[in-house]
Amino acid sequence: MSIGKVKWQSIVSKYAYPETWRSLWQVFNTVIPFFVLWYLMYRSLEVGYWLTLLLAIPTAGFMVRIFIIFHDCCHGSFFDSQVANDRLGLLLGVAVWTPYYEWKHSHAIHHATAGDLDRRGIGDVYTMTVEEYIAASWYKKLGYRIMRNPFILFTIGAVIVFVFAHRVWTSYSGKRERNSVVWTNIALLGFVGWTIHQIGWQAYLLVELPILLIACGAGVWLFYVQHNFEQTYWERHQSWEFFKAGVYGSSYYKLPKILQWFTGNIGFHHIHHLSPKIPNYKLEQCYKENPVFHVEPLTIRKSLKSIYFRLWDEKEKMLVGWRALKRYKMKMQPE
Repeated sequence: MSIGKVKWQSIVSKYAYPETWRSLWQVFNTVIPFFVLWYLMYRSLEVGYWLTLLLAIPTAGFMVRIFIIFHDCCHGSFFDSQVANDRLGLLLGVAVWTPYYEWKHSHAIHHATAGDLDRRGIGDVYTMTVEEYIAASWYKKLGYRIMRNPFILFTIGAVIVFVFAHRVWTSYSGKRERNSVVWTNIALLGFVGWTIHQIGWQAYLLVELPILLIACGAGVWLFYVQHNFEQTYWERHQSWEFFKAGVYGSSYYKLPKILQWFTGNIGFHHIHHLSPKIPNYKLEQCYKENPVFHVEPLTIRKSLKSIYFRLWDEKEKMLVGWRALKRYKMKMQPE
C-alpha cells in the first residue's frame, strides 16, 4: 500500500462529519427495539424460558449496536455538537453498563497507542511478548493464561469487565472520569433497583444475564479480533507509526450484512483507526469509494484462528500460540 500522509488524511476528512438525521434515525431504530425486546423477554417468561433465550439473541445484538453509538459519541463523531455527543453518551452508558467519560478517556489512549509495544495495557486486550512470558513468575503466567483463555475471555470474563470492572476508576483517571464512574453507578443502581422492584430480582436476572453474556462476549470478541489477527502490527515506540498501526494493526472484519448492521460497521476498523471522527454509518462508504483501503479482509472463518493467538513474537513479528513456547525455550538453552 503506497499512500502518503497528506493524501490519506485528505481522503478520510471527506467522511469525517455526521449527518444529524442519520444519527437520530440510528438512535430511533436501535434504542427503541432494544427496550421493546427486553420487555418481550420479560413477558416470554410466562411462555417458556426457551423463548426468552431465543429473544436474547436479537436483544443482545441491539445492545451491541447501542454500544457502537455510545462509542461514536466518545469520539465526538455522532453529532456536530459535543454537548449532544456527551449527553447521549452519558445516557447510553447506563444501558451498556459503561461510564462515559472514563471509557472515553481510556479508549482515546487505545487509539493513540494501538500497536505500540511500549504503551500497552490501557484500553486494549493485554498481549505479552514471548520473552516477557518466559521471564514472568508462575502466578503471572497463570493469570495471563486464564485471562487469554477464550472460554473465560469471551464469556464470564467479558461480563466481569462490564458489570464489575467498569464500576471502579483507574489510576490514570481524572476528576471528570471518576465522577463519571460514580454517577453511572448511581444511575445503574436506581434503574436496576426500580426494574427489580417492578418485576422481581429473579425475573430481572433471567432476562438481563443472557443479554449480558451474549452482548459482552460479542463485544469483547469484536474488540479482540480487530487487533489480534495473523497479519497484525506491533512495534516498539521508536519504530511505531500511526498509519501502519491503523491500516496493518486493525482488521477489516468482513461480516454478513445483518451482523455488519448490528455491529455498526465496526468491521471497517482499519479506517476507523485512521479517522475515528468518521461516524459509523459512513465507514462502508469510505471503504467502497477508496480502493487504497481495500486491504485483505478477515472473514469469520479466518478470524477463528485468532482464538489460538496468545503472545507476540518480536523477532518473527507475528502472533503465536502456546505451542510455540516449547520451540523458543529450546532455542534459549545453551548448547
